[in-house]
Amino acid sequence: MTQKLQSWADVAPRLIAVAAGRDAADLVITGGKLVNVQTREVLEGWQVAIAEGRFAYVGPDASHCIGPDTETIDATGRYLIPGLCDGHMHIESGMLTPAEFAAAVIPHGTTTMFTDPHEIANVLGLEGVRMMHDEALMQPVNIFTQMPSCAPSAPGLETTGFEISAEDVAEAMGWPGIIGLGEMMNFPGVINGDPQMLAEMAATMNAGKTVGGHYASPDKGAAFSAYVAGGAADDHEGTAETDALARVRNGMRSMMRLGSAWYDVESQITAVTERGLDPRNFILCTDDCMAETLVNDGHMNRVVRHAIECGCDPLVALQMATINTATHFGLERELGSIAPGRRADVIVTSDLKSLPIEQVIARGKTVAINGQITVECPHFNWPDTARQTVHMGKTLDEADFDIPAPEGANAVTAKVIGVVENQAPTKALTFELPVTEGRVQATGEVCQIALVERHRGTGHVSNGFVSGFGYTGDMAIASTVAHDSHHMIVVGTSRANMALAANRLGDVGGGVTVFKDGRELALIELPIAGLMSDKPAAEVAAQAKKMIEAMAVCGCTMNNAYMQHSLLALVVIPELRISDLGLVDVTKFELTNVVEI
Repeated sequence: MTQKLQSWADVAPRLIAVAAGRDAADLVITGGKLVNVQTREVLEGWQVAIAEGRFAYVGPDASHCIGPDTETIDATGRYLIPGLCDGHMHIESGMLTPAEFAAAVIPHGTTTMFTDPHEIANVLGLEGVRMMHDEALMQPVNIFTQMPSCAPSAPGLETTGFEISAEDVAEAMGWPGIIGLGEMMNFPGVINGDPQMLAEMAATMNAGKTVGGHYASPDKGAAFSAYVAGGAADDHEGTAETDALARVRNGMRSMMRLGSAWYDVESQITAVTERGLDPRNFILCTDDCMAETLVNDGHMNRVVRHAIECGCDPLVALQMATINTATHFGLERELGSIAPGRRADVIVTSDLKSLPIEQVIARGKTVAINGQITVECPHFNWPDTARQTVHMGKTLDEADFDIPAPEGANAVTAKVIGVVENQAPTKALTFELPVTEGRVQATGEVCQIALVERHRGTGHVSNGFVSGFGYTGDMAIASTVAHDSHHMIVVGTSRANMALAANRLGDVGGGVTVFKDGRELALIELPIAGLMSDKPAAEVAAQAKKMIEAMAVCGCTMNNAYMQHSLLALVVIPELRISDLGLVDVTKFELTNVVEI
């Protein structure tokens, strides 16, 4: 178990004594160039003294803080920057538990995460959130939990394993690691004054905590104003400069994301780099990162580098990943900068643009050196209730994936979900599809999609069509990661392969599998809630690599197509999605027919 960090107030006497030279520091870093994100300047030769996991002295000469037992680090020629903060993310998207996610990102310099576990909330409810929260607090870095707000994300359009109530939110606000309310995805509910949504936001604000936003609509008129008036303090769903402008002009923080599949920084950061807006209201985040991205490309260091490549001043980019984030959540005097009293989270790097992460210190302890973690990330003991969550009710066969045509039809006009590369929104498309033996057939660029109910064992399957993946031949890919209700999404060109893939996940208790010509090409087992593995990130990343390669063998050329696959049931992002209740028109927030009558 990681030792609990004491409060600033509790250790202030020691910090004062160290800063005054009456007591010796635990650690002193000398010779570096300190990046002060409070003032946006680089202070040559400034030194840092650390005691009790917090900064005690920050200034030109810390020699008076050094005693016989003080550890020293010579950072000559290198920069000292605050540990990086991810302002909005979902641990489950990495297919990892909080412990293994932390172990994956610590070497990349991430020392603080603001996480919304609404994936597990949909599967296991408040109990699942508590498990994530409890493992998060065990880690050697800062993982704050936002209480999920929307399970289901769109009431009446999907059925979840559990529902989150306003009472659940009020209860969670008293937990030690809860920092606020997770993204309020039910923006139509807020705009229309839904009592539960308003009660959740009120419980959060009355507790003095932050309401996370999610406004996935192009309408920036009265509807957007109504949403902001409800209390949402940030938004990560922007994809264009106009979105960023609308957020910050209305007093929100614009969270610009670079995840495994979301590339929304470049299109919005021009509000700062070209328009010259005050950057303190802009925050960098990842939202969703797969294990392969974490292992091979990085985490928040990747986002900061990308922002710099998009023309952002390195010091401004660092502010967007440190002090801006801390300030937003009311933690400016707790973390996000190298200043007295703050948590001693610091990165040693030799370059502010390429940002090599050479040493990571969290709470005053070295936690990674040159890409290698040097501490343990403790695991929660996940119970059987969290490991046995795939309940299909029956063995499926290919007839479960039939889409019947109107009697006597030789062809139909079908509504098709159009996947857009590197973006969360889909397109509502229509295609003329042939009919054989009374069944509508997927053909050409169109393949089938199914949502298999897996929480209550009903055996129900919703069927539809999707395009954009490029699949060819007889294949199927199935996943129990199906944001946000997390039933099971199956996409394929062959109903027989779709049945094989779905049944395989029922047998192993959740995960992702790819079938081609009746044979399994790849499998990622995700036994915890059907969402996560408790294996190391490198192992999960290796399995994910095989999955991506298998998708390519099936004809897919889209960047990070799996992330697009997993979002096909996300019924709060336009335009067309699928749920256990059927095809959903998200522009109207209503169910619609697959086949036009």
